[in-house]
This record gives sequence, C-alpha cells and structure tokens, in this order.
Amino acid sequence: MHVWKLKEEKTREEYRCTVKDKAEEAKCKGLGVNEHWQQMKGIMMETAQDICGMTKGPRRHKETWWWNEEVAEAVRDKKIKYGKWKKENIKEARKELRRVDTMQRGLFPQQRKRNRRKVQNDLNDSEC
Repeated sequence: MHVWKLKEEKTREEYRCTVKDKAEEAKCKGLGVNEHWQQMKGIMMETAQDICGMTKGPRRHKETWWWNEEVAEAVRDKKIKYGKWKKENIKEARKELRRVDTMQRGLFPQQRKRNRRKVQNDLNDSEC
C-alpha cells in the first residue's frame, strides 16, 4: 500500500473520516476484544487500500515513521564519533563514543512514543 500518502493532509483527513464512518457502521457490540480488533484492522486496511492505492512488487526503501531530524542528527554524531575512534584508536575517543551512545540510548524509544501519541491525537481530534 502507498501508506506514505497519509502524510498529505487531504489524504490523511479522508482516511480518518472514512475509518470513523465505517467503524460507526460496524456492529461491534457483543464481540470479544480479538474479534473487535480483527474487524477494526480489516476496516483500516481496506480503507488504506481504497484511499492510498497499492504498489507493485516489494518496497524499495523502508520508511520509518518515527525518524526525524533530531534522530538523524544523533545518528550522524554517533557515526562521526565512531569514525574518530576507529581512526585514532585512543581512549578519549572511545570514552566520547560511549558517552554519546549512552545519551542516545533512550532517544529512539522517546521519538517513537512521541510520534505514536501525535498520531493518536490526530486521529482523536479529526473533524469528521
């Protein structure tokens, strides 16, 4: 599926409204958690396929939804520190690499959590 199209405001809003309408039409009362989840998953997948379209063949570039400029800068910084350590092979460079590594250890989970909340809030705040 072309899920990257959901980054466009118009497409994202159309997706939200359609999912909300289909979810309201669905009869979810009396279903267990797993059955309810399967029904919602089907609604979301079908709507994404209808609105975003399908691709042919495997994806060429994996897209990470939580990747942003802050994460990219942290990765660049770590690569530079690693290259310096490998080139010079001194204790200070190794200590600096370990310091950066320790600081960045919680960055990726934080970004995923932050972006997951943003998506949830966008879905909750949509005007349909």
